[in-house]
Amino acid sequence: MPDEPQNSQEAGKPPVRDSGPVEGARGNRDVPPVPDDSLATELEALRNENEELIATLQRLQADFDNYRKRAARDQESLVARAGERIVKELLPILDDLERALEAGEKHEEAQLEEGVKLVHRHLEQLLAKEGLALVETDGRFDPHVHEALLTQPSNADEGSVIEVLQKGYRLGDRVLRPARVVVAGPKEEGPVGDEA
Repeated sequence: MPDEPQNSQEAGKPPVRDSGPVEGARGNRDVPPVPDDSLATELEALRNENEELIATLQRLQADFDNYRKRAARDQESLVARAGERIVKELLPILDDLERALEAGEKHEEAQLEEGVKLVHRHLEQLLAKEGLALVETDGRFDPHVHEALLTQPSNADEGSVIEVLQKGYRLGDRVLRPARVVVAGPKEEGPVGDEA
């Protein structure tokens, strides 16, 4: 028998190359070759989809920028209106102060005192309506709402507030200004006298 090459090719099967798969074959399955027209069509469809997505993203970005600018304008407007409202409510108090000053110029002490009390009462009412409240100073010293300026020996319980030097105020849950207070220190011990 003549020497036949060891290459066993069966009839009807594509030849297998060592460098890679044969066109139209993938692994052990036959895959028909894809025509060039369908690749170009698919590529064009992907490009169109890409452009549509980019356009949509650009619109969304512009909408978001407009929303952010509108929200900033609305917030500025709200702050301005809030300030306008409080100033409008302070105008009657300003009128009361002017009347009190006129009474003081005329040496009408009783009217001056009454005018100042009226202004004080109106201002307190307005601020209370806005949520302002006094910090409580009865009882023990609380470092969250009190500021101790002095500690003095006292007959009161140690650590209790014995004098308020400046009132403190809260606005809602926040402390605007702590109350400045004098706190009771250890009790004074009396002088040791001669026992007879």
